[in-house]
Amino acid sequence: MKKSKIFYGFIGLFLIGCLFGVLIARAAPESAESMFSNLRNFFRGTIGENTDKFSLFTFIFFNNSRVAIISAIGGVLFGIVPAGILFFNGFIVGIVLEYFHSQGESFLQLLLAIIPHGILEIPAFAVAGLGGVEWYFEIVRGRGTLRERFLNGFIKSMRMLVLALIMLLLAALVEAYITPMVASLV
Repeated sequence: MKKSKIFYGFIGLFLIGCLFGVLIARAAPESAESMFSNLRNFFRGTIGENTDKFSLFTFIFFNNSRVAIISAIGGVLFGIVPAGILFFNGFIVGIVLEYFHSQGESFLQLLLAIIPHGILEIPAFAVAGLGGVEWYFEIVRGRGTLRERFLNGFIKSMRMLVLALIMLLLAALVEAYITPMVASLV
């Protein structure tokens, strides 16, 4: 299977998750509000309105790096883990978008609060997951002993993880420093 098909499949799962999140939030607004409240409470102890930009940047980067590592290592399980991660992230984004839209926020402002960093962040998760899937394919279809195939796949996966982490570093910088300015323009 081509890498690009897997990559775009992961991106598609994120978008499908967004759609499901929006639909759930519309169909059951009280459930969406409860989920959003749980998310807010979860992050309240870590980040808040008074969090300085550097602390926000480091929190975002380390949190997303953890997810990317899980995605890369879990990708070796037929791609199920990164597929679930991307779908779930999309689901949360969809709920948050619909929740704020239902509270009167403009759709343009919501997109401006997500797109600047999301254009790097979501593909980074897909790249990390793709690395794990490459690891799986190398184990199953590669040449050499099982040990050699495992190590070759691991090396391929880690190279893609490094790329994903660089993308996430840039995305965290954008999210902490640039996205708030862009979102406030509307």
